[in-house]
Amino acid sequence: MLTTLKTDYTDTCASDLAWALGREPLSALAVLDLELFGARLQLRLLGASHQVLLEEGDGYCSETVACIPGSRTPLPLGVSKQVGDWDYEFAARVETLSDVAFAGRAQELLALVADHPNGLAGTFPGSPYAFTALLAQREGEAQVSWRTWHAYPQEGQLVVTRTRVGIRVPAAV
Repeated sequence: MLTTLKTDYTDTCASDLAWALGREPLSALAVLDLELFGARLQLRLLGASHQVLLEEGDGYCSETVACIPGSRTPLPLGVSKQVGDWDYEFAARVETLSDVAFAGRAQELLALVADHPNGLAGTFPGSPYAFTALLAQREGEAQVSWRTWHAYPQEGQLVVTRTRVGIRVPAAV
């Protein structure tokens, strides 16, 4: 699903992004509710970027990557944590591209996410390449994953994240 967001940028550069686990749902500009083989997933576009809410059984996980007022947790390159009975893995990178490469990559990503049943993308006013996009999938019986892209055409930067959440497998005795 592709939508035009009716707001200005809140996070105006890649370095404004912060990461947080466990936040309550924030006000969203667009939402996509998904059911992925028993896992309930909500993809949320914020004026400040994205939030994903995951529920399965008794488990709950909330990931926020956004410009979060008062947050001192910058966007990490990688995180591996236990969240309840789940293993949570997060990775992020920033790609710096030329204007031509950026435009091409933006078009590819928006087309991929807009046409995908588990995808949500929102463009911001002012540039067709200023966007946030999310794409979720189920990986086998025990894992849910999502990818996100946060585009900053004024800097030629694309922030790419990947998250996997899976049920912990007990160690063999």
